[in-house]
This record gives sequence, structure tokens and C-alpha cells, in this order.
Amino acid sequence: MYLNLLSNSIFKKKKRKRICRGLGSGFGKTGGRGHKGQKSRSGGKIRKSFEGGQTPLYRRLPKFGFISQKKKFVDEIRLFELNQISHFNMIDLTVLKKVNLIKKNIKYVKIIKVGMINKPIVISGITVTKGARICIEAVGGIIKN
Repeated sequence: MYLNLLSNSIFKKKKRKRICRGLGSGFGKTGGRGHKGQKSRSGGKIRKSFEGGQTPLYRRLPKFGFISQKKKFVDEIRLFELNQISHFNMIDLTVLKKVNLIKKNIKYVKIIKVGMINKPIVISGITVTKGARICIEAVGGIIKN
């Protein structure tokens, strides 16, 4: 081992870039931002969709569709969830809210055929799909509208 072969590269850290600290730094005067223009100013950011002043793509494309506000008040109940309601034989919106199967702001409910039901129940004021209607009536249930 020779003294001229020793190096301190293991301990050496890369110096950080000192921007706007004179000509000797290599990033003096304009500080690496170039001359003039939006990106040279402080706070001068350009959004991703900016196309140099040309009308951007998201404004050129036609808009379509809408979001229905009714879906905030609509919910669905599965057949097997009706088995959990044991002490009520007449089921309507107020009963479903009382048992916490639907939220308080729900106004419309539909019963769909997922799972099976094993006791006769009376349903009023709730819409029912064809498959769910067949299952409910097969057990001896009644659907009033």
C-alpha cells in the first residue's frame, strides 16, 4: 500500500447545487432558468394539460352524459339479508331503516335475488325483481305495491 493510492472517496459527499451565487457557481445570473418566459418567473408553473395557448384537448372533445342525483337515494337489498329480520313480518322502508339495512336518506329500495329466503314475509312499498318475486312467493310470502 502506498500513500499516493489512498483516497477519501468513501467519505466524500457530492456538493449540492448552489443556485444564483455568482458566475463562479455555474448557475449565476439567471440561476439555470434561462432568459424570460413563464418558466423563468417565480411561481410560473404550467399545468400538464397546457398546449402552448392552443385550445386543449379536454376542451375540444364533446361532452356527454350526466350523473344522476337519484342514485344518492336508491339502494338494493339481497334476499338473504331479509332472513336477518326475524321479529318483523311486514317489511317496508321504515323497518329496513330501523334494522340498519339501509341508510336514513334512502327513499327507494329494490329487492334482488341473491341467496335464498326461508320464511314467509309480507313486503309493501318496495320494488322486487322477477327472480326475487318467485322466491318470495314460493315460500308463501306476499308482495303488496
